[in-house]
Amino acid sequence: MEEQIKSVFALQQQHKFGLRKTDAKTRIGKLRQLKQALENAEEEIFVALKSDLRKNRFETAVTELFFTYAEIDHAIKKLRSWMKPKSAGRTMSNLFAGNKIYYEPKGVCLIIAPWNYPLQLIMSPLISAIAAGNCVILKPSELSAATAGIMNKLISNTFDPKEIACFEGDAEVSTVLLKLPFDHIFFTGSTAIGKVVMEAAAKNLSSVTLELGGKSPAIVDEPCDLKRAAEKIAWGKLVNAGQTCIAPDYVLIKENKLADFEMHYKSAVQKMFFSEAEINKKDYAKIINTKQYLRLNKLIEEALHDGAVLALGGKSDEQDLTITPTLLTSVAEGSRIMQEEIFGPILPVITYNNLQEAIDFVNRKEKPLALYIFSDNKQNQNKIITETSAGGTCVNDVLVHIGNPNLPFGGVSNSGIGSCHGIFGFKTFSHERAVVFQSKLGLTKMIYPPYEKKIGLLKWLKKLM
Repeated sequence: MEEQIKSVFALQQQHKFGLRKTDAKTRIGKLRQLKQALENAEEEIFVALKSDLRKNRFETAVTELFFTYAEIDHAIKKLRSWMKPKSAGRTMSNLFAGNKIYYEPKGVCLIIAPWNYPLQLIMSPLISAIAAGNCVILKPSELSAATAGIMNKLISNTFDPKEIACFEGDAEVSTVLLKLPFDHIFFTGSTAIGKVVMEAAAKNLSSVTLELGGKSPAIVDEPCDLKRAAEKIAWGKLVNAGQTCIAPDYVLIKENKLADFEMHYKSAVQKMFFSEAEINKKDYAKIINTKQYLRLNKLIEEALHDGAVLALGGKSDEQDLTITPTLLTSVAEGSRIMQEEIFGPILPVITYNNLQEAIDFVNRKEKPLALYIFSDNKQNQNKIITETSAGGTCVNDVLVHIGNPNLPFGGVSNSGIGSCHGIFGFKTFSHERAVVFQSKLGLTKMIYPPYEKKIGLLKWLKKLM
């Protein structure tokens, strides 16, 4: 495998110089090829995601396939304008010059994808990389093995490996890949592995985009429609069984609203994911593997030991890796469940007395990938936005910011570096190259040596520059 990877990498290093000359028409053709290949493989994709995560066909369509199609369509529609050199302003040094920014592909790029949305999170950066004119090597997660296999087959049947290739395998394959001097590395996954990727990239001075995670809070302020807030939080938390990087990780709510929130949350969960008293496994995904299942159960156990109250759920079935929607109240801030990203269907609720307490609570933790605000008070909405930091934010909703390709999606600090989707993904996989077309009337000669007779110019130049 190592020799095969190195061979493909070498081919792509040679081919990248030809790809950089491709026009919008050629790249759009490749994006259409990709979309057609996905459409042809739809049934296999539905089956694979059901096998990997027990995803319902509808959920797969909306969160994986249709999301990807929309990204492709947006890139096709906008690519010509993205690729067009952009004019820039002038300064004294190039007063009569033409100044432009050219977008050139970075070269050979590595995309390492996670298991939780194994189609969307490998295809989204690939779309941007193709649009920007790069060669790409893909590494899907071995934990979502069925989908990884479909991705490998789809890519190998659609593209020449000297342009786009896919390698399946475990961490050893990732280790081999990360030793290579890629022009750019795009990684989606945990913060811990993100640090490993960044360290490996530093050895080759490869640029990186890190789409990580963290503990994304939902602050419930008043006034707000508490029933609607609970329903939105329940959906955002429990889609894909909570295995979503921007899922609400915990809720902050005023003490006097806790009982009502509990009631509405339980009602929303019952309506969405239960059939009478039983969890509806046709609509509710499973935990990816036994390791994650045991980790999540341990988080619940430790939280209860630390004084948390089980307000809902807590039931689990190891045979089919199911943990029912779980709501915890009176959770101790020092509990492990409040220290690490949960990545499962468990929702801790923390109470506060005034909004500043909630803001301070968020700011004591690492910067999250997402922050959700439920409030009809515009002054408080603005206070939370300006006094906290997060990769992205929704006001009176959850998750939906990821679905707009006109917005950048990415983390900040501990939750990531860089952004993706739409033009932001195109720029991620491009180098913005400054080009000056100097005029014959350029004034730079006035600052050439000798300087002895030019001291008088300094006062004038200081005003102009």
